[in-house]
Amino acid sequence: MSQQYQVPGTPRITAATPETESRGDSYFAPITRPAAAKRATSPDAISEDQEPDDSDSSLEKRARARSRSPKTQAKRKSTSSKPSQPFEQSPEPKTSSNGHLSPSSAASPTSSFWRDISRSPSPLGLIPIHRHWRSFVHKHEIPRKALHLSIGFFTLHLYTRGTSPASIHPWLLGALIPIASTDYARHTFPSFNRFYIRVLGALMRESEVDGYNGVIWYLLGAWTVLRFFPKDVGVMSVLLLSWCDTAASTFGRLYGQYTPRIRRGKSLAGSVAAAVVGVLTAGMFWGWAVPRFGYDESFMFRGQLSLPEAVKEGIGLIDEQGRVGGLVALGIVSLWSGFVASASEVVDLFGLDDNVTIPILSGLGLWGFFKVFG
Repeated sequence: MSQQYQVPGTPRITAATPETESRGDSYFAPITRPAAAKRATSPDAISEDQEPDDSDSSLEKRARARSRSPKTQAKRKSTSSKPSQPFEQSPEPKTSSNGHLSPSSAASPTSSFWRDISRSPSPLGLIPIHRHWRSFVHKHEIPRKALHLSIGFFTLHLYTRGTSPASIHPWLLGALIPIASTDYARHTFPSFNRFYIRVLGALMRESEVDGYNGVIWYLLGAWTVLRFFPKDVGVMSVLLLSWCDTAASTFGRLYGQYTPRIRRGKSLAGSVAAAVVGVLTAGMFWGWAVPRFGYDESFMFRGQLSLPEAVKEGIGLIDEQGRVGGLVALGIVSLWSGFVASASEVVDLFGLDDNVTIPILSGLGLWGFFKVFG
């Protein structure tokens, strides 16, 4: 009998908890004293008033005890067959990166994102040849720079042949009209624009896909200085555009990250390179080309510089004093040319392309200098 009817063990004393007293609508399993002590130190239970009764949240299940009702258990078995997953935002589709930004990500309702990004190098991957020749065409822009430099050498060649600017600027204007018309047509007809980009994409920046081609601004700047400035100032302005701008772009990309930034897309390394090349270009032109191939009656610099008459009278100098010539005058003009080239390359004039601002500002700087000291 003792083995068949064993004496039950000592009963464990349980106590009611605030949770069981506050809820009278459902049955809860008894809780022992050690468990009650643990729950007293645990965080407060999650309030169930904010969620409906049939919520399947894991936090809510953890906060309340399981019901032993057969209906509740049947419902729990039916829902347990579907694994609950926490709510997560659907991740964006992953795409393989090719080193370029997405054109759609650059688009902005303000339609001024082309001004907000650096023009060097082209960042969006809109031109196919830029993706295939990333170092040669996209990063270093070798074809574009070669065209840029060749115009300076061609201008110097025409000068050595004695060609007058009056016979050059009509040709520049004649080339400007069809090129600008073609650029307008490619923006009007998308199919023609795609064909244009495939053919001449190596000479373009991707900011010019939806904008005007830099050749238009180049021709406009060259035509302006050769049409309205004296011969030596006009030729020198084209040389500064051709060679100083290329030097600033090249050295700015190579060493601009190690020097302070002057403004967006312009670094101290590029500005110094433009100034140095400007000094060398002016020394070569006025120190070698002009003496060898002769002066023109329209030249503003003839190898001498002089202080203005009002300044000489104010400091008590006679007519022969206050003048310099030879290498000293050539050095001063060269230094001023380098400064003008660097400053015109940095200045942002109403957002205009630097292919038109560099020659015009350089021409104005040289013309004003020679008007005062020439």
